Amino acid sequence: MKARFPWFAVTQRGVSATILLSALAVAAVVAVALTALLVNIFERKQEAKVTTTRLVEVTRDTTDPAKWGVNWPKQYDAYKLTAQATRTRFGGHGGSEALPQQKIDKDPWLKRMFLGYAFSIDYRDRRGHAFMLQDQENTQRQTKPQTGSCLHCHASIMPLYRELGGGDAMKGFEQTYKIAYKDLNKKLHDMGHGQPVSCPDCHDPKTMQLIVTRPAFLVGIQKLAASETPTPFAPSIERWRAAGRKVAYDPNVEATRGEMRTFVCAQCHIEYYCSSAMPLTAPWGKGLNVDQIEVFWNETRMPDGGRFLDYKHAETGAPILKAQHPEFELWSQGVHARSGVACADCHMPYARDGATKVSDHWVRSPLLNISRACQGCHKLSEDEIKARVDLIQTRNFELMQRGGAAITALMDAVVAAKKDGATDQQLATALELQRKAQWRLDFIAAENSMGFHAPQEAARVLGEALDYARQGELAALRRGPAPAAKVAEAASVTGVVPTAASGKR
Repeated sequence: MKARFPWFAVTQRGVSATILLSALAVAAVVAVALTALLVNIFERKQEAKVTTTRLVEVTRDTTDPAKWGVNWPKQYDAYKLTAQATRTRFGGHGGSEALPQQKIDKDPWLKRMFLGYAFSIDYRDRRGHAFMLQDQENTQRQTKPQTGSCLHCHASIMPLYRELGGGDAMKGFEQTYKIAYKDLNKKLHDMGHGQPVSCPDCHDPKTMQLIVTRPAFLVGIQKLAASETPTPFAPSIERWRAAGRKVAYDPNVEATRGEMRTFVCAQCHIEYYCSSAMPLTAPWGKGLNVDQIEVFWNETRMPDGGRFLDYKHAETGAPILKAQHPEFELWSQGVHARSGVACADCHMPYARDGATKVSDHWVRSPLLNISRACQGCHKLSEDEIKARVDLIQTRNFELMQRGGAAITALMDAVVAAKKDGATDQQLATALELQRKAQWRLDFIAAENSMGFHAPQEAARVLGEALDYARQGELAALRRGPAPAAKVAEAASVTGVVPTAASGKR
């Protein structure tokens, strides 16, 4: 057989050699691929261990974010994007003009509500964090006297507080309400700290851990912790209470990292009182919802002993409470807060960059970043998520517009009654109801989520605003002498016993 078919053996040996060479080649390719994979894994692990390389030293007085950006370029590059114009259906600034559109032009009832207050002069749509100081410096509200307290939430102001307080930031902060805005702002720039809220306002420069620096927040959260109000959004407060409240609650010591991802935002996105009459105050001693804050303000006295108010309405004379962007307060009443979802989870969601995980410092609406801001928890399409949010916000907007019509009708009724000779005492019930209605309407109008942070709570508050406004309109129409029964009626509705035209209690 071998003699007759020698070619068969040669061919068989050739095939065997080919198979062997192919196998070796495949093995070599696999080995190279595995080696590359292992090298990549090793490099990624090393990269994850060393997330930053400090090329420059930064301290708590380094307020220029560009200097921090040398060490943390990814975060700084994202922060710079806050200078870009962004817009959603119900908010933001998406135009090319220098300043955002006036809210008081879009909704004239806002201008009417704020008569007697500087917001009736200039009240615009919001812009990104990069503009927070510049826009405050340029607002037409600066044509009226403004207090230095206003810089608390718009500038990287902690070095100035420490300077004024001889190293004690709290003492420095407590002086600023007595200083005119323009004088304090000039001092801020002269010190080289004329920056919007910056890196050391939220980060420890040595460890990069989140920190709370703003004095008004620290005082306010201590008052909230010392109260008996449940705080399901902040379990650390509940634990502090259970431990015996031995020392004042300190979020920088007690709070979890998840809670701090809300607290650093809540340093500024809150309701507060800001004027030259007293230090900037966060009104949380009774709790965080609109009713509890109203009670806190009603129990607060002005330095002269008079009744607390932000301003007297120029047309009606009602003692008005003005709400300031209460995002933290409304969020605390919603399902996201109760579920442990922090502000940064939605507005600064994590992004992967190689082996590292970085919080996106392009702070913006989650609607502009749905894939990372929403879909990590909500396994729905982007279109479905947008549709659900739009439904909530549209209903909130429509309720708010009805509230605007109702508060306008109340003011019209009071003005007409005054023209007919009605006194403030005769209109006491109507004026108290204007205070209650306008406080609630403004609380939702000033809040930047268009009701999304707590939809059911926002609807409740707007429903009460409508009710109080219509009650106030009827009270003005049914005016008459102000017997004791009328005063008692006002007290039963508002919880405040009104006196004569002074507006004090």
